Amino acid sequence: MSQLSMPNPDLAILQRRTDLLRQLKRLVPEATLITDREGRRTFETDALTAYRCLPLAVVLPGTTEEVSKILRFCHENHVKVVPRGAGTSLSGGALPLEDAIVLCLSRMSKVLSVDLTNRVARVEAGLTNIGISQAVAADGYFYAPDPSSQIACTVGGNVATNSGGAHCLKYGVTTNNILGVRMVLMSGEIIDIGGASLDAPGYDFLALITGSEGQLGVVTEVTVRLLKAAEGARPMLLGFDSNEAAGACVAGIIAAGIVPVALEFMDRPAIHVCEHFVKAGYPLDVEALLIVEVQGSEDEIDTLLERIGEIALDFNPAMMRRSQSEEETTLIWKGRKAAFGAIGQLSDYYCMDGVIPLSKLTKALDEIGWICRRYRFDVANIFHAGDGNLHPLILYNANDPIQLERVELCGAEILKLCVELGGCLTGEHGVGIEKRELMRLQYSDMDLAQQMRVKTVFDPDWLLNPGKVFPLEGRGAQ
Repeated sequence: MSQLSMPNPDLAILQRRTDLLRQLKRLVPEATLITDREGRRTFETDALTAYRCLPLAVVLPGTTEEVSKILRFCHENHVKVVPRGAGTSLSGGALPLEDAIVLCLSRMSKVLSVDLTNRVARVEAGLTNIGISQAVAADGYFYAPDPSSQIACTVGGNVATNSGGAHCLKYGVTTNNILGVRMVLMSGEIIDIGGASLDAPGYDFLALITGSEGQLGVVTEVTVRLLKAAEGARPMLLGFDSNEAAGACVAGIIAAGIVPVALEFMDRPAIHVCEHFVKAGYPLDVEALLIVEVQGSEDEIDTLLERIGEIALDFNPAMMRRSQSEEETTLIWKGRKAAFGAIGQLSDYYCMDGVIPLSKLTKALDEIGWICRRYRFDVANIFHAGDGNLHPLILYNANDPIQLERVELCGAEILKLCVELGGCLTGEHGVGIEKRELMRLQYSDMDLAQQMRVKTVFDPDWLLNPGKVFPLEGRGAQ
């Protein structure tokens, strides 16, 4: 064949895109299909904004049946699909591909049913996390997981990454607070896993789905546990002259058999930024701050806070202060919840998500500081101290490609440290694209092969959220 008669690959790609979009327009309502460049640009990235890619198209289904129809079409035409909620993923979990359709479930945001007798609710996957609690708050109930992005992040995204939050120390993460899901397979088949009962018969596929990052199917409905709101709750602030003392105090509280509802850590840079942003009343003359919250009756709260204060005295606190009002409590938590946004006003940052054993907390903080200094970056540490879920925020200039490369190497060393200390690569942000090449730090080739076999059972052609979770030299590169 002469060079002049060879097919133009770019022309072939363009023709395929045109054909697929023509068929999609016949399949879904025009108002739910986004094909123009500016419209697609809205979905080109998630909260890991260093990476961007325009998708082939974006579809906004309104029902499980519409999701089924779209996935069946994509399966039959071998089109890749990237499920998406609110796009708050910090690991690139919702990053699209140029030959993939983004399936955004933000329109599916209804509370379908509430059963207070059995303390469960059935909600659509596009409902915000906090939307569940708001729907049942008047009746004295709430949904426990509370990631910092809860006013924006969706329930489906929480299931995808097994999100936690400040109060997961007492109440657990997403997997501990859901009972069932309705999920659409890549073939378009709709399946129900689990349900409203506490212990569904058969294999526990629900545990497999939770944390699977959109690799196995598209979750459209979730049955969640509702908890009765506590009689009362109150935090106290514990300030220390060193990170080491604060870390040792965390271990001391847990070792004493006390399980606060929340136990959060902030270092000096984080304290100053959050106080400037919110005016929460944080002390500015300490190196580390713990927010410790307990729940119960007023007498129970006073007893627990008194005991925690006694434990803290063993670690020479620079200050101790109990919240004295609802307004003060609200401000304390507003400061913590606004931490990522507050730091984002000062600098771009790379938010890490690793887990370490509590006994290694002090060593982890020392090593993180040393690693960041070696790469010439400042770092602010904010994390769920009670369960060892670290969130170091490495400050850098996202517009500098050299700094971007360095900050990724710096972050990789921090995650490697977490694994070496007996922890793991991720607590609640997921693997996405950010940690996929680090998976071999934690898993052997056989471990990864087994995980990929499970992926293949649910999605034989690897069309769902491809290029995520698994190292690119594996099957996940397809």
